[in-house]
Amino acid sequence: MTHPPSGSAAPPGRPVAPPTRPSVPPQQARGAAPAAPPHTPVPPPVPAPARRTAWAEGVDRLRSAATTEPGRLRIIGAVLALLVVAFGATTAWQMTDRSAAADDVLHSSQPLSADAADIYRSLADANTTASSGFLAGGQEPAAVRDRYEKDIRTAADKLVTAAASTDPGTDSARTIAKLNTLLPQYKGLIERARANNRQGFPLGGAYLRYANEKMQTEMLPEAENLYTNENERLRDDYDAATPYPWIALACGVLAIAALVWAQRRNYRLTNRVFNHGMLAATAASVVVLLWLVVGHTVARSGLDASYDGGVRSLNVLHDASIASLKARGNENLTLVSRGAETTTVKGVPKDKYDVDFQRQMDLLAKKLTAADALADDGAGRTPVDGANSGMKEWLKRHTAARAEDEGGNYQRALDKIIGSKQDKPTGECFDLVDQNLDKALAHEQRQFSADAGDGRDAMTGLPVGAALLAVLAAAGAVLGIGRRLSEYR
Repeated sequence: MTHPPSGSAAPPGRPVAPPTRPSVPPQQARGAAPAAPPHTPVPPPVPAPARRTAWAEGVDRLRSAATTEPGRLRIIGAVLALLVVAFGATTAWQMTDRSAAADDVLHSSQPLSADAADIYRSLADANTTASSGFLAGGQEPAAVRDRYEKDIRTAADKLVTAAASTDPGTDSARTIAKLNTLLPQYKGLIERARANNRQGFPLGGAYLRYANEKMQTEMLPEAENLYTNENERLRDDYDAATPYPWIALACGVLAIAALVWAQRRNYRLTNRVFNHGMLAATAASVVVLLWLVVGHTVARSGLDASYDGGVRSLNVLHDASIASLKARGNENLTLVSRGAETTTVKGVPKDKYDVDFQRQMDLLAKKLTAADALADDGAGRTPVDGANSGMKEWLKRHTAARAEDEGGNYQRALDKIIGSKQDKPTGECFDLVDQNLDKALAHEQRQFSADAGDGRDAMTGLPVGAALLAVLAAAGAVLGIGRRLSEYR
């Protein structure tokens, strides 16, 4: 019997591995530099998240809120309130501007336009009266002197009023300043003419013609420029008062449409016919819109009537009165100059002042025809017809006076101009024309004031009322939406 050998000998047929030593890490040589550790990659820093803006966060919140019915209701309520308030604000803004412009038409620009016309007429009448007094002889009648002084005072007072209502540095302000400078110069020339005329010196006629030239070439053109500027200012005020408030109308239609849509949506979701808050908001908005449309339409109608039936007639009548005054002044100067100044008409020399007289009478006839066409009632047409009749008689008497003057009979011509026991003067016809034109002007001024006042009154209270009703409508819309929101609590 055999036994396996004892001991640690390897079994036969297997190679014997040499014994292993425990691994020892490599030792660093003494005095050598320490070895560098192996390279380890460092991860990049993680960037901090970008900070979101308040607007973006608000949009996100709004978007998330819009996914729920309460959130949608809040958005609808805010939009409705914003639209209604915008409607009230634009209505108050636009109607305040138009109401202020209408008030300027009635109390500022038209009265200033009338004052400018009065300045022109007063200056022209003073010039005419001065020449009439000169023809009367060395001692002019007291009535003629008083009329001249009244015209000068009226012109001076109207210039003071116009200066107080005119902005410094404007063309009108410069014109007023120039007229204030020229007026005393003109008065000085007239006084010299009177002084020489009382002593029988021919130099008086020269001074009178020089004063007339200053009036015709310097003062009256400046007065006409002032009149034109004030008329343009009046036209600008009309243009500011009459346009339709399209922005307010568009906001009103949009606000009412949004309120109707919100109530229809509410009905479809809840099957409830009325929401009291939104119904009140709709009613208030409709009231403001109707008030805006009707009030502005009535105001526009009144202002248009005041312009067509008042301002246009006043302008034509002022022009007619100025033409009459110029014609009378030229008629007087025809006798004062006694042919000293001539002009050529179609190759024929004629008296300069008589040619100007005929030109002004033609203009007077045209203006009276236009005034008669613009007169829309008997009270306005009657004085125009009276002025027209006076003008025709004036032309007849003037023709007779000119025939005497051209025939060498100066005294007979003078009698027909200033009057005598045998002759009725042309001055009567001039006075008839002037008095009827004053009546027509007073009537048209009253008609203007009535129509413009009606137009302005139609806008009274609209800006404040629209603002208050808009606030009530916004509150109604918010309360109506709040009633629906309470159902979700």
